[in-house]
Amino acid sequence: MDYQIFPPEEIVDARINLPLSKSISNRALMINALTGNNGSIKEVAKCDDTDVMQAALNSDSDSINIGAAGTAMRFLTAYFAMQEGRTVTIDGSERMRQRPIGLLVNALRECGADISYTQQEGYPPLAITGKKLTGGNITIDGSMSSQYISALLMAAPLMEKGLTLTLAGEIVSRPYILMTLGLMKQWGVESDFYGNTITIAPQQYKAIDFTVEADWSAASYWFETAAFSFGDIKLLGLDQNSLQGDSRVKQYFSNFGIEAQWDSEGALELNASPDITPRLTADLSDCPDLAQTIIVTCCVLNLPFHITGLSTLKIKETDRLAALCAELRKLSFVIGQPDDSTLEWEGARAPVDSEVPLAIDTYDDHRMAMAFAPVALFLPGIVIRNVEVVNKSYPEFWNDMRLTGFTLQEIKPAEVEE
Repeated sequence: MDYQIFPPEEIVDARINLPLSKSISNRALMINALTGNNGSIKEVAKCDDTDVMQAALNSDSDSINIGAAGTAMRFLTAYFAMQEGRTVTIDGSERMRQRPIGLLVNALRECGADISYTQQEGYPPLAITGKKLTGGNITIDGSMSSQYISALLMAAPLMEKGLTLTLAGEIVSRPYILMTLGLMKQWGVESDFYGNTITIAPQQYKAIDFTVEADWSAASYWFETAAFSFGDIKLLGLDQNSLQGDSRVKQYFSNFGIEAQWDSEGALELNASPDITPRLTADLSDCPDLAQTIIVTCCVLNLPFHITGLSTLKIKETDRLAALCAELRKLSFVIGQPDDSTLEWEGARAPVDSEVPLAIDTYDDHRMAMAFAPVALFLPGIVIRNVEVVNKSYPEFWNDMRLTGFTLQEIKPAEVEE
């Protein structure tokens, strides 16, 4: 289904009940499962990724399909590798079969895991026979997905020798690693992170009652909306002392004139001003999930940028670097990509000739849909294709847009520009 989006005349007193964090939800679900599900989690994110994680952890099937849920693929590979005596095959969508997992599989094999590839070497599907993992000293490339590292860390306390994990090279998405260790500590597991080495001794998780906070990644689309509209927007459910690296969205959007302040009720109030930076230079290696939101915002505000730290975007739901360049080109912006981890724009524009509504392709990527939707404030009538993709992380996103005053009209694909 496609939506054609028209903006409200004014956004007044919008109060957004943000979804719960899927990053925290998925970690909490795995850790709680490793306690034998002896604790309780009050509520988890209601989205495809978390639904898949819950279903897999609760399933006694020997065949698990996680669809497009990359986090679930990484975490469950480690989880099932240590379920003694159980044999499981994990598969996913066609895109998931193109997303590499060899780095994690090799690391788990070094820890004693029995994992084999059923089709292409280095990619799902995986056949896993669970066993007690030995652990020990291993090294993994820190420049790849932090989800590999988090999967190993959560399994580490239950390994015979624990785990000493050395991260080689540049460490990307460090806040997600710290989030994982922080959550493990809440379940009673101690760790040491010194330099590029993380050490976790053999120990047991303690069952606890846990509450999941709201999602800062989801908040970023409302920061973008505020920057475009000067609207009155309040975000509910966020934690002021969050473990989420994407809480840095407050700092980044201060470059776009957004002041984010906590009110007396604990809501985050967004206030916009025309005082924006003349050019943005940023390294997003710690929070790459903000990249689409920040880059689209820069372009719409005609703000030149040089953004690095994007190497992991090529192995997400789609190649997000290529997708951003292609869709921003539809809006006339000619984005430069000097290497696999950098996008830049110095003001280059190209003519756009469109007699029908302009349509943004989403590439089965929830963040593409949500990052481009607020562009309707500058380009009324823009079309977002395959809007169901937001179910991966934020199923209520379109309803929240309606509540904020946007008009969403379902449109047939033939009526929009290819």
